[in-house]
Amino acid sequence: MKLDPSFMDELHNRISLSQVAGRKLTWDNRKSQPSKGDYWAPCPFHQEKTASFHIDDRKGFYYCFGCHEKGDAISFVRKTENVEFMEAVEILAREAGMQMPARDPRAREKAEKRASLTDLMAEAEKFFRMCLRGGQGRAAREYLDRRGLDEGARDRWGLGYAPDAWQALWDHLTGKGARPEELMACGLAKPSTRQGGKPYDVFRNRIMFPIRDPRGRVIAFGGRAMDPNDNAKYLNSPETQLFDKSRTLFNFGPAREAVGKGQPLIVAEGYMDAIALAEAGFTGAVANLGTAVTEHHLEMLWRITPEPVLAQDGDKAGLRSAYKVIDLVLPKLAVGRSIRFALLPDGQDPDELIKAKGAQAMRQVVDHALPLVDLLWQRETEGRSFDSPDRRAALDRALKQATAQIPDQGLRYHYDQALRDKTRELFRPARGGRTPQKRGFGDKRGPWKGAPPVPMPSTRASLLVSEDEAAMEYLREGVILASLYATPAVAETFEVQLERMDCRDPRHAQLRDLLLRHAARGAEALHAAVIRDIGPDALDELMTRTHVALCPPVRHPGDVERAQMTVAEELAKLQAARALRAEIAEAEEDILAAEDEAMTWRLGQAAQAQSAATRSQQEDRAEYDLGENGARINRDERSALDALMQSIRFSKPRK
Repeated sequence: MKLDPSFMDELHNRISLSQVAGRKLTWDNRKSQPSKGDYWAPCPFHQEKTASFHIDDRKGFYYCFGCHEKGDAISFVRKTENVEFMEAVEILAREAGMQMPARDPRAREKAEKRASLTDLMAEAEKFFRMCLRGGQGRAAREYLDRRGLDEGARDRWGLGYAPDAWQALWDHLTGKGARPEELMACGLAKPSTRQGGKPYDVFRNRIMFPIRDPRGRVIAFGGRAMDPNDNAKYLNSPETQLFDKSRTLFNFGPAREAVGKGQPLIVAEGYMDAIALAEAGFTGAVANLGTAVTEHHLEMLWRITPEPVLAQDGDKAGLRSAYKVIDLVLPKLAVGRSIRFALLPDGQDPDELIKAKGAQAMRQVVDHALPLVDLLWQRETEGRSFDSPDRRAALDRALKQATAQIPDQGLRYHYDQALRDKTRELFRPARGGRTPQKRGFGDKRGPWKGAPPVPMPSTRASLLVSEDEAAMEYLREGVILASLYATPAVAETFEVQLERMDCRDPRHAQLRDLLLRHAARGAEALHAAVIRDIGPDALDELMTRTHVALCPPVRHPGDVERAQMTVAEELAKLQAARALRAEIAEAEEDILAAEDEAMTWRLGQAAQAQSAATRSQQEDRAEYDLGENGARINRDERSALDALMQSIRFSKPRK
């Protein structure tokens, strides 16, 4: 609705910002000069003891020199009462004694009809509350007492009782002048072919819960059956001109104000849970009404807090409901708009948990609510085995399909990264019980206690003679990681191999993880992350090792072809060596049980694979000719020599 500028000018002329703000502030009399329209007070938007919040009453603006909040009377009401623009205008208009303008004649007629229905709902609430206090409401009062809702709580929530009669409410309201069509339009009565065709009350023999709009007006009712054999334990009003359950949340108005004062916004599954939470001190509790969380609900929640908490019962049904919300939320995620999940233990609901263990137990559940990414991971992995490449690939695909729904590219990257970390941890093999120790790149004791010492450059010759497997793998890891660090553009090509590379040194593992996270963002972002998390000294120590400094990708950073060739070769060698060792270990276990040709063939194949991988890939690509003396001559070098000799022959001067 677009408001007429003249109406807004008149509103600003009639209201005083100092009066509007004065209800929530305590003026500093030493700094304030009311005669000049100059007011100072501690800021209501951040915690402080000094008076840094300034109001210029003549201009109608405020400004905080501490947190830099600024605005006019409308923005002050919006922020302090946590309401939308139109609601703030309505609040100020009522205070100024002004009538909100109608949009058009039809809109005015619709507004008048809505107001009439709202008045009728208010009369129905009074009737239900009167019945609860009377003799016919004794059983309902006893039930509420058992649920922990005493008379004070019943009054705070406006609870009532619908008598077990065909037309109790109908007779009461029509006796007060209500028209039958209005009762039908409110959802309080329905037509019938029984009892002589008399319409009947929708709610009978039920405890009544008024459902209010954000401004506190009753727009619908929820009824809890007193008869245990009733087909519907809980019954809500049908959708009407006043009530749309997909756009309504129980207790939304009071919760919005509580969230503005620092309370968490908790979404329960029913109004009894919301009431139990609010009575236990969680005044920012709301509940959906006979429907799952909808897109409109999410928009309502995000308007008042960036991260509402969805409280779900800890049973299978509660988990299924939470899992469905994931797919609803993912396409709407943005920076500053997410959701958390508080999964209650032992199949309890909030009311049961609070009664059994107190509000502190509920506080613990809310404080440890799961982020959306953790529940997504739980949904895709819980109770499943990933003991084959097919199952692992299926998990990767499911996670990618889920995060592909996130519209924000930066946020999607961080979700993918978090899930990649979890996947790598899930697929990472055990280390045989050896406990990794945190050591630097230059730690001569190796990656764990009792590991073979890593040879220094001066002992390189003895290293090759001894063929120390642990030391060789340590050196290969360094070459792989340093090559990718020097040319991060090729890291994506080897992403899968990197994820599954089980590093011997924890610092190697740390650098590997940083490459997986930041290589795609460019060399500068990767360098900044490495310096921050590993440190310049450890990085310098890695890059200046002799076997690292001499490798082509480090000597020629940014050369994609060299980096791809070197990394592929070193990964193949590393994988072949570890595969051979695994085959030997398995054969040692089997040798006592059976000695056959199959075992010999397996070991032979593994040895051949290691030998092929160990030969330099650059050397394997060369083609050779056999010379007259039987020596091998590189064909490319021979061609170059022949061309040189030919050019010399033709360049000799003629006599």
